[in-house]
Parts: sequence; C-alpha cells; structure tokens
Amino acid sequence: MNEHSKRIILAMIVASQLIMVLDGSILITALPEIGRTLQLSTAVLTWVQNAYILAFGGFLLLGARAGDIFGRRRTFSAGIALFSLASVMAGLAPSASLLLAARALQGLAAAMATPSALALLAVTFSEAKERVKAIAVYSAVSGAGGSVGLIVGGLLTDVISWRAGMFLNVPIGIALLLMVPRYMRETDMKKGRLDILGALTSVIGMTALAFGFVQAASVGWGSPEVWGSLALGGVSLAAFVQTETRAKEPITPLRLFASRMRSGAYLGRLLLLCGNYPIFFFVPQFLQNVLHFSSLEAGLGIMPFMAVQFAMMYAMPSLVARFGNVKVLISGLVIAITGTSWLSFISADSNFFPHLFFPLIVMGFGAGMIFQPFTILGLSNVEAEDAGAASGLVNVAHQTGSSLGLAVLIAVFEAVKQPAVTSGTSFAHAISVSIGGSVIFLTASLVTVLIFLLPADRAQRAVAKMKPVSSLNVDSNSP
Repeated sequence: MNEHSKRIILAMIVASQLIMVLDGSILITALPEIGRTLQLSTAVLTWVQNAYILAFGGFLLLGARAGDIFGRRRTFSAGIALFSLASVMAGLAPSASLLLAARALQGLAAAMATPSALALLAVTFSEAKERVKAIAVYSAVSGAGGSVGLIVGGLLTDVISWRAGMFLNVPIGIALLLMVPRYMRETDMKKGRLDILGALTSVIGMTALAFGFVQAASVGWGSPEVWGSLALGGVSLAAFVQTETRAKEPITPLRLFASRMRSGAYLGRLLLLCGNYPIFFFVPQFLQNVLHFSSLEAGLGIMPFMAVQFAMMYAMPSLVARFGNVKVLISGLVIAITGTSWLSFISADSNFFPHLFFPLIVMGFGAGMIFQPFTILGLSNVEAEDAGAASGLVNVAHQTGSSLGLAVLIAVFEAVKQPAVTSGTSFAHAISVSIGGSVIFLTASLVTVLIFLLPADRAQRAVAKMKPVSSLNVDSNSP
C-alpha cells in the first residue's frame, strides 16, 4: 500500500473518531436550549448524554468482537451507516422520547465503528514508527474533539439550532461510506460467537441503575419505580457476572480482574469519571442559567480546563519517566480534588473571572496528569489474547463512570434545589452542592489508588529489580 493511500485511510479513521467524540460533547452546551425546546427538566436532560454514553460503553466490547467475526471493514461501515441514520433521527426528533432513542442508537453505532477503526489503523500502519505517528494523530483528535464539540455545539445552537449539531455528522458519514470500498481492505474473519447475553445484561444493569438514580431525583426515593429499577440493575449485573463465568467466549474475561493493579485502575477510573464528567454537565448549565452566557460563550468558558489538560500531554512523558505512573497519578488526583473543591464554592454572586476561571485551570492540570497513567495501568501485564478485552474495559469503565456519576449527582442536584429568593440562587446552590459530590467521587478514586495501585506498584518495582525489564509486558512505570 502506497503512502498516499495510507494518508487517506488515516484521514478516514480520524474523521470517524472525530464525529464519535464530537457526538459526546456537541450537545452539552446546547442542553439548556434543548430543555426549553422540548420542555425537559434538568433531570431528564441527563438522558440526552446518558443514552449515548450507556449504549456506547455497554456495547463496545460486543462491537469489537463483531469486528473479529464479521470483518473489521464491514463492521466499520455498518457502524458509520447506522451512526449517520441515527444522527438524522436525532436532528429531526420532535419529542424527548425519539431524541433519546436516536441518541442510544448513535451509541450502539459508535460501539460498532470505534473498535474496528482502531484495528484497521493497526493493520494499515504495520511498521512500529509509522504506527506510533498514526496513533499520535488519532489520540490528538480524540483529546481535542471534546473541546471542539463544546465550541461547535454552542456556535450552532446560537446561530442555527441545536439540531444542526446532529446533522453535521451526516455528510461526513456519507463521505466515509463512499470511500471505504475504495481504500480500506477487509480483515480476516474469525470463527466464533457473539456474547449477546453478556452485552444485554450489562447494558440493562447499568441503564437500570442510572434510571433509578435519575427517577429518585424526580419522584423521590420512596417510589416503587426507583427501588424496582435499582433492584433490576443489581439483578442484571449479577446475571452479567454469571454469564461471563459460563460463556465460552465472554466479552469480558473475568481473569482480567485477577491483577490488583488492573482492577484498581478500572475502579479508580470509574470513580474518577463519576466525579469528573458531571462537571461538564453542570458548569455550562451554571454559565447559561445563572451567569446568562450564550451557548457559544458557555462552550468557550470550559476552554481553560481543556487547554491546560491538552497542554499537559506534552509534559507527561518526562513526568512519568522521572516519577512513574502511580506517583504522577496520585499527584494529578490531589490537584484535581483541590481544583474541584475550589469550584464547589461558586454561588449566584460568582463571576466567571476569577471564581470559575482559576479553579478550572487547576482542574485542567490535574486531569492532564490522570488519564494516561490510568490507561497504562489498566493494561499492565496483559496477555496478548486479552489485550483487546483489557483495552475495551478501560473504555467501559470510562463510559460507565460518566453515566453513573451524572445520574447520582443529578439526584443530588434535584434534592438540594429548593425555591429560594431567586431561582438563580437556588440553581447555583444546587450546582455547588453537586460539584461537592464530584469531590467525594474524586477522593474515592484517590483512596482506590492508594489502597490498590500504590502497594501493587511497590511490589512490581521489587520484582523489576530482580528480573530483566524485558521480561515484563507493560510495566507500571513505562511512559
């Protein structure tokens, strides 16, 4: 394959990743406008994000397995086609129920396309040096895509409509579908079976838990539908574990949790996202409903955090090389907790500068030091046959933490929000308390690291002194 074709394939894979990442953030700054257009409460608005996140994370491992069995190019094309169709449905949705159904369908499509895109990238760029460069471009787009989505979503909402953000995916998807047969080669198909029961029980379990918390915010904890939903979630997740124990080809090999390092990294990442992701729901709401920012201004208001987090990517290699992943991770969590605690003091009397600007800067420094170590530690000492599943679990922990954290903290928000002297005062106080809940989740993530990862790291260092470094698969101190 010549260099020109490789560049085109990389551009296609990057474009597909961009629309997947954009879709996770492009509606965040549009949420207040969506709420006004479709007459949705703050609690119901969480499902505009959660419907996408839960389907994406829940079916991600099944999507990766589908690519193995049916072929990566075929699965990638099916995912892009379904994603484009679901985007049209979301853009045209006349009601909340149809919008949420379309968002869930987008999540399923993303779960089909994303793993296959990564696999096609690895097949196309087989040499080590060119693969590193290709992955660097892919990672940069993944990191910057969320920031772009906040700004583009805000701009389109102000100038045209929140619906335009959904239609933006369609021409890109059509172009990709036309180019796939010409430039991408099909990968070998493997014999096997899809663990559909495992995927369904996990998705039903996580969705039921999230629904229970959100409903508690709306109808109260005493409602039968709340406890019934939480019970269904618990039973479904127990069934998922039982299914994975017996399945011949499970989407989640339970042996991956035998490592204390990996288990701690998965749990720590989940708790981190429980605290970190809701910030991007609550801060734009505060900026628009309390400080009366436009959608675009709210998107730009998140940029201090994003810019610093992105800049920290350049400092991470030297930090990890000098101090190791676990120490850098602990430092990042402490900084993130400090910044989030500072942000939790916002009120109706706060101004963007300095009351939000400086805490967001501090939080960005912390976040920039956290995600890379968690990813590396989650893949530590993984056998080759489990590499795909372990990578998928990292993403599942990320998506699951995002949805559960948002569900729990919206319950806190609704419980605290009471009629006050002004609606702005009540709204601001509820957001302040909810961000305080984020601090608790981040602190739990730090405790998890201290209990699980720090002792495991010390033990691994001791082993490393007695063995040649080459005998280890992925060392916790590797950059």
